[in-house]
Amino acid sequence: MKIFFSAGEPSGDLHSASLIRALREQYPNLDLSGFGGHHMQAAGCEILYPLAEYPVIGFLPVVAQIGRFLKLASEADRLFRQNRPDAVVLVDNPGFNWWIARRAKFHGIPVFYFLPPQIWAWATWRVSKMRRFVDHVMCSMPFEERWYHDRGVNATFTGHPYFDELRHQQLDAGFLSQHTSTPDAPVVGILPGSRTWEVNRIFPAYMLVAQRIARDFPAARFPVACLKQQHLEFVERQIAAARPAFDIRAYLGRTPEIIRASHVCLSKSGSVSLELLYHTKPSTILYQISRFDYYSTYRPLRGVGLMAAKYITLVNLLADRELFPEFVSCGDVSEPISRHILQWLQNPAAHAEIVAELAHLKARVAQHGATARTAQYILQSLGVLATSQRVAA
Repeated sequence: MKIFFSAGEPSGDLHSASLIRALREQYPNLDLSGFGGHHMQAAGCEILYPLAEYPVIGFLPVVAQIGRFLKLASEADRLFRQNRPDAVVLVDNPGFNWWIARRAKFHGIPVFYFLPPQIWAWATWRVSKMRRFVDHVMCSMPFEERWYHDRGVNATFTGHPYFDELRHQQLDAGFLSQHTSTPDAPVVGILPGSRTWEVNRIFPAYMLVAQRIARDFPAARFPVACLKQQHLEFVERQIAAARPAFDIRAYLGRTPEIIRASHVCLSKSGSVSLELLYHTKPSTILYQISRFDYYSTYRPLRGVGLMAAKYITLVNLLADRELFPEFVSCGDVSEPISRHILQWLQNPAAHAEIVAELAHLKARVAQHGATARTAQYILQSLGVLATSQRVAA
């Protein structure tokens, strides 16, 4: 049996790898290939193009990459004709994956969407694409299943794979012991993102926040989580140029440890908020976008009610209230962000209250076994696993 994957984000690469392992555990005789990244390759998927290494978001970055995407879509179409897979699994990345879904549907190949895009939040008319081109939507959030059903889309809630991966994290005890947070010297973790454009925009903004916090807490430490070497080099150049009078240092591949060690965090938007929830770490959320995207997309959509969701952060959507203060901006928002962080640092009762609320939400939504359930659903839908068979999470 052949399954084609398409994942265009670092997080999608990671979650796809977990699903690939779960598929192989339940049905070892699989031929897996597609567009993705090194995590998928390590899990046993033949990577035809490293799409996860080139994540883009926003109107102008997508336009700049249109030639590459058209070429890849053409390559996928050729593959579907000449070496037809039994199924196509799309992971996040809606812009490009719509093209893949369209070509797969044209060739009569079943299409599964794992970690579907948040179309219930932004310009909901796009659900028509999901209805036309996707056969099965595997929802990661519990409220998504009903939303899709109400709009005529076949959807099943299987859970978010992040909670499976977090359950098996192995943290560096030595690193944690060196970054113990204390009331006089709190650790404020900075999580600027996994995409290069995110790091380039968000880290300078959070540097300004760190400066404000350090005025009241000179001994505060600000470890910066970097996913790639180029991100580490960019952050270190920024720090060297600013010559800050406080302790701020960049670390490569230490995101889980930085989150665990932190008293509070400064984060970007995205699935990392679920990791913050898992570790019950209070955080602010910054979605720093270009002026073009802010004035051409975000404000017009919000202004005419086309942004249907109240929040941009998954944790806030799950809680149906703003547990993580969130900011969408193209300018300087260091003052209001630092105000929230300082409240948690200066008021232990306020910090304890938000931690307790996060713990309550975690107990309600952080279900394990999402990848096993998703793999089982795919294999049952394809008729290679009996519907009566149950797989342990």
